[in-house]
Amino acid sequence: MRFSVKRLWPVCVLLGVSATLSGAAPEGQYKVLKAVKTGGAGGYDYVYADPAAGLLYVPRLGSKGRVTIFDINTLQQAGEIPQTSAHGVAISSRSHHGFATSKPVAMWDSRTLRMIKSIPVNGSPDGILYDPFTDRVYVFSHRAPNTTVINAADGSIAGTIDLGGAPEQAVTDGQGHIYVDIEDRDSIAVVGAETMTVSGHFDLGGQGGTCAGLAMDVQHQILFAACRSPHTMVMLSAKDGTIITSLPIGEGTDGAAFNANTMEAFSSQGDGTLTVIKENSPTSFAVEQTLQTLPGARTLTLDSRANILYLLAAEFGQPPTTPRPGGYPGRGPMLPDSFTILAVGR
Repeated sequence: MRFSVKRLWPVCVLLGVSATLSGAAPEGQYKVLKAVKTGGAGGYDYVYADPAAGLLYVPRLGSKGRVTIFDINTLQQAGEIPQTSAHGVAISSRSHHGFATSKPVAMWDSRTLRMIKSIPVNGSPDGILYDPFTDRVYVFSHRAPNTTVINAADGSIAGTIDLGGAPEQAVTDGQGHIYVDIEDRDSIAVVGAETMTVSGHFDLGGQGGTCAGLAMDVQHQILFAACRSPHTMVMLSAKDGTIITSLPIGEGTDGAAFNANTMEAFSSQGDGTLTVIKENSPTSFAVEQTLQTLPGARTLTLDSRANILYLLAAEFGQPPTTPRPGGYPGRGPMLPDSFTILAVGR
C-alpha cells in the first residue's frame, strides 16, 4: 500500500447556515456556527478532533476510503491518508502516532502525516480509543476479538480482550480504567488498562438499551451512556455502576461527549438533533437544549480548547424498499458532493 500527504484542497463554506438549520438561537444557547460541504465519495462514521495539533480527522469508507485531515479552525483540508477505508481515528499524545480502524490498521506519524506501517488485526475494526495512561490504542470490533490493544510507541499488538458483547464507544479516566458501552448487552464493561482484563459490567437496569455513545466526567467519576432503545442518556457512577438518573434524548444516537469546561454532556442523533445535558451537580442533571442539526449527523467530537463540537452529515436518496438483514430499514445512496462538516458552539 502506498500512502501520501495532500495539502490544502479548497472547500465551500455555507454562510448563514445556523439561521437555516436552527433558527435564531437565544443568547447563550448552542447553534450551528458553520457548515463546510467538502463532498467526495465514501461513507462516514466517527470524527476525531486533535486540538493540540489543530487538526480534525474525518475517516471515509468504501473503495475510495481515506482519512481526510482538516485544519480545525478553517476546515480547509490539510492532508490525507489515502487507501485507508476506516471507521475511526485515534492519536497518541505521547508517541505522536496516529491510528485508523482500517483493516489492516493504518499507523502514521501525526506530526508529518507520513505513513509508518500497516498492522494486521483480526475482527472487524470499528470504534477506537487512545489511553494516555498506558500509551495504548484500543481497537473495537463487534465480532471477536472484541478488542485488540496496540502499543502506540511501536504499533506492536499488546493483546486482545473479550468484552462479552459488541462494543461501541469507549472512554478512559486516564488513571487505569477503560469503560466500554456494550451495545447488544445493555451494559458498560470495565477494563483494567494495565492488565487488559474485564473487571465487571455495569448493567443499565432497563433505563437505557442499545447504547452507542459514552462520555465521562472524570473529575466526578460519572459516565454518560447515550442509548437508542429507549432514547435516553443514562448517568451512572464510574465507581460502582450505580444509576443516578436518565433523561430523554433524540432518536438514533451514535456518539457522546463531555465538556469539563462547561459541565455539559452531548449526544448526537441520526434524526438531526443534538441533545445538550447540563450537569448542575454530580447528582443533578437537566436537558438544557435540543439543537436541530442535519439528518444523519449522528457522530461528534469535541474541541475542548475552543468548546466547539464537530458533526458529520450528508444527504441521501430514496431508501430501498427491501429492509436490511435483521429487519432494519435500508438507507438510500449518498447524494454526490453532499458530505458536510458541521461546527457547533455558542
